[in-house]
Amino acid sequence: MTITRGLEGVVVTETRLSDVDGERGRLVIGGVPVEELAPQACFEDVLFLLWHDRFPTADEQHALHAALAAQRSLPAATVALLRAAALRRVPCMEALRMGVATLSATDPSAGTAAAAGLADAIGLVARFPTVVATYWRLRHGREPIAPDAELGHAANYLYMLSGTHPDVAAVRALETYLTTVIDHGMNASTFTARVIASTRSDMVSALVGAIGALKGPLHGGAPGPALDMVFEIQARAALSRRSIAEEAEEWIRAAVTGGARIMGFGHRVYKVRDPRAEVLAAAATRLFDGLTDARLYADARCVEEVVLRVLHELKPGRRLETNVEFYTALLLHGIGFESELFTPTFAIARAGGWTAHVLEQAAEDRLIRPAAAYVGERDRHCPTAATPAAPATPALECEAVMA
Repeated sequence: MTITRGLEGVVVTETRLSDVDGERGRLVIGGVPVEELAPQACFEDVLFLLWHDRFPTADEQHALHAALAAQRSLPAATVALLRAAALRRVPCMEALRMGVATLSATDPSAGTAAAAGLADAIGLVARFPTVVATYWRLRHGREPIAPDAELGHAANYLYMLSGTHPDVAAVRALETYLTTVIDHGMNASTFTARVIASTRSDMVSALVGAIGALKGPLHGGAPGPALDMVFEIQARAALSRRSIAEEAEEWIRAAVTGGARIMGFGHRVYKVRDPRAEVLAAAATRLFDGLTDARLYADARCVEEVVLRVLHELKPGRRLETNVEFYTALLLHGIGFESELFTPTFAIARAGGWTAHVLEQAAEDRLIRPAAAYVGERDRHCPTAATPAAPATPALECEAVMA
């Protein structure tokens, strides 16, 4: 039996949602290259594209906006849980996981095998930003802000976080980010959602499982450390009065020779520069132009150049290039987010892709059940027991067979 650890290269199904070409550095979402889609489309249009395999008409776009806006408010039980979590200062991704899990208790359509429908997708995608923004404000001692039905998905998220209507540049930057990362092939969280959906479970359960996968540092938890590296190099340069490039060179060589992983560089799939990094770098260029923190952008670009040169020198043949995390951190910081909001915002975007995959898996209706190669002992015998074990009941035997 051939064992493919991590399922790398294993094709488990067909999808029309996104195509990831790691060798050529290409990403197609719903048939459109990401570099064309993300800078222009709004998040709602890409949602519609994933759910319906086409772009919406003007009337359909308006209807989807209205449907999402109508579902943004949280049930009282969810808010109560988030208040309790805020008192214990639970990490934001934990609060998102717990908050989304409560939605099945308040939604009469959830909890059945037939619940993986478009109405559930709309309700979940609409409420992800509200869960995050509500919890963020509660944990910082502020009351939640009610959603604004007049605002789009991205703008409303920014409004619920800050309480002020965001400027156009920040909204466009966030729209670009959300559409860039909305879907990305059969990644760990998407696969998790599809496995759960393949059992004919409900969509809430599938997305809760996906959140659990995304919050792992090897999947969605690395943008913050990527930016922390730049901040540390800036601080060292300020003390030493050396250039950013000189400090970056020393820092990165020490990190690589010490066996540390450089966050924001290298990818499981992409063997060239991550195309999402290109899109977000361009978005960051537009966002930081004229900002008081524009120096951060210049320093980050300098650090990127040094990292790539040192990695190519010290790890030849490894093909470690800039990935989406590096410019995710820079762009979201420029919008005004603290680093703990980076991964929850990733989840807000990816909820669109997760729901589309759940719908696709429900239509396929095939249980995902891979095999494993057994490597344990085979000839052991049970030691003599003092009292004989009770015989298994027929019901237990039946459950064992089904498992």
